[in-house]
Amino acid sequence: MDSQPTVNVVLVAPEIPQNTGNLIRLCANVGAHLHLVEPLGFQLTSPRLRRASLDYSDIVETKVHNSIEKYLDTVCIDSVYGAVISGSVPYTKPSYKAGDTIIFGSESVGLSKDVVKQLRIKNRVHIPMMPANRSLNLSNAAAIIVYEIWKQIGFSGTSNDIDKPQSYFS
Repeated sequence: MDSQPTVNVVLVAPEIPQNTGNLIRLCANVGAHLHLVEPLGFQLTSPRLRRASLDYSDIVETKVHNSIEKYLDTVCIDSVYGAVISGSVPYTKPSYKAGDTIIFGSESVGLSKDVVKQLRIKNRVHIPMMPANRSLNLSNAAAIIVYEIWKQIGFSGTSNDIDKPQSYFS
C-alpha cells in the first residue's frame, strides 16, 4: 500500500467514528492516504467506524500519529493546506499538486490556532457558506476539498472503463 497518494487527508483529534469511516471510503475512492492524529475520540475497532467505512479499510493506507508536529515533520510545509472556518482563501484558489496534504480539525473545535499558525497564510483554505451558518459536517467538508484537489490533478488513477458498473451511493 505504500503508493504515492493523490492527497494526504489529515484528521486532528477526530471525535465521531462515522465521519472517519466516511473519510476512509472517500480516501479509497480517490486514492488518498488517511492520517489520524491522536487523541482519537473512539477506538479504531469501533463498530460505528467499521459500519461507515464498509469494506474499504483494507484498501486505504491509514496511519495514526501521536501529534500533528510528528506528521508535519514528515512533509514540506508549503504543500500543507488547512481547512479553516474564517479563512480568506477559497478552497478552489490554490494550485494543488499530487501528494499535497489537507488538514481538518476535530468536529467540535476545528483546527487549533497553534496548528493554523504553522500553515502558510495562502494555504489556509475555507469553504464559502451562507453568512449565518457555522460549519459543515466534517466528512462533507473533506469530500468537497478532496474532490477539488483530485480534479486539479486530473483525477489521477481513474480508469476510463465505461463498461464497469459504478454506484455512487450505498
